Amino acid sequence: MANASANKIAAAKEPSFREVMKEEMCEALTGLREELREDTLVPTDPMSLFNLKRGSPEEEFPNLKYNYTCMARILTPKLYTRQFNRATQSGVIFDDVIRPGLEEPGKLHGPMSVGCVAGDGQSYILFCDFFDRVIEAYQNHKMSKLQESDFNHDNLKGGDDFDRDYALSCEVSVVRGVDDFGFPTHCSRGERRQLFMLAKKALDQLAEELPGKLYSRAELSHDKEDKGVTVGAPSLSQLRNGVARDWPDSRAVWISKDGTLAVWVNIDDHLRLVTTRDDANIAEAFQCICVNILKLEALYKKLRHPFIWKQQLGWVVSSPADVGTGLRASVRVKLQHLPRHKRLEDVLNRLRLRMDNTDCSEVYNISNAQTIGLDEVGFTQLVVDGVKLLIRMEKRLEGEEKIDDLVPLQK
Repeated sequence: MANASANKIAAAKEPSFREVMKEEMCEALTGLREELREDTLVPTDPMSLFNLKRGSPEEEFPNLKYNYTCMARILTPKLYTRQFNRATQSGVIFDDVIRPGLEEPGKLHGPMSVGCVAGDGQSYILFCDFFDRVIEAYQNHKMSKLQESDFNHDNLKGGDDFDRDYALSCEVSVVRGVDDFGFPTHCSRGERRQLFMLAKKALDQLAEELPGKLYSRAELSHDKEDKGVTVGAPSLSQLRNGVARDWPDSRAVWISKDGTLAVWVNIDDHLRLVTTRDDANIAEAFQCICVNILKLEALYKKLRHPFIWKQQLGWVVSSPADVGTGLRASVRVKLQHLPRHKRLEDVLNRLRLRMDNTDCSEVYNISNAQTIGLDEVGFTQLVVDGVKLLIRMEKRLEGEEKIDDLVPLQK
């Protein structure tokens, strides 16, 4: 009897099969949680998945001796080494970033190009110590400042009262990058086609308020009807840096019926909105951009693919020359005397403007030299005020008067 009682007590202390299985499952789940937690805290380095046949950073450092881009001014062996073994989740490596500047090194006395491009939005974060320096040097901007955005067109003062004997026409454009997609130099055909379908959905809804039609790049090339929009063949630069891969697959332009707005899809960035006017009324052009970019922003959010915004960079696009606002406001101005004046370059620098030649003699394109540091209204205001001052200077020079007292302080 004593032995029987002891056996019962022992059996009672032994765990049942169900209890054993439950304990083992708990241990397994605990181990799985730990593995997941470790994976979350230490994500897999994409570079470890590649098998690139590369030498050391010292062996791979590019020859920048005759390179006159902003990239070449910034890049050092030490900086290159820090970026060398990094890759974004979509596979962008640092050599992809600097390739445009290596393909087109520029000229000693020519305009300096930025010389680099982001392959995706994450590039600006992963390679921030490089991109921040490029933006600071190229755009004369301190990255410690936070970027703001303002599309309230009522805040713009003037722009509808230029002297029409000098101001001939105007254009305002803005570029946007779409979240979760590679930029044009890096995206796949599939991504580009998805971007096209997203744009079509959004623009079809925009057309309910502003009637318009989406034309493929091929349709624009072969349709003889003048649509008021010119999109030429890919430039040599676009061919070299990969923007024009698979051209013209999934490239298109949406054109409003009234001709006030064009939206470029996958041409040079994910999206570019363009408004051109023959009356140089930049206030009206800016209003058109403001109203429709806000509508498109809301539509893309609804489609769960918002435009890329980062607090210090503003609106993020492929080129560091366009981050911040992505906005270019320009006025075509007839100037005969001012372009030959010795103080012109100093005046433009103080006004934070750039002057480019056009295909017409004595006609120049005046636009904002930067896209980051001010909001959209601020940059457009610089152009409005600057063009008025340049016209005033031109009139002085026509009368053989001096303009020294008109030279502004640094803006």
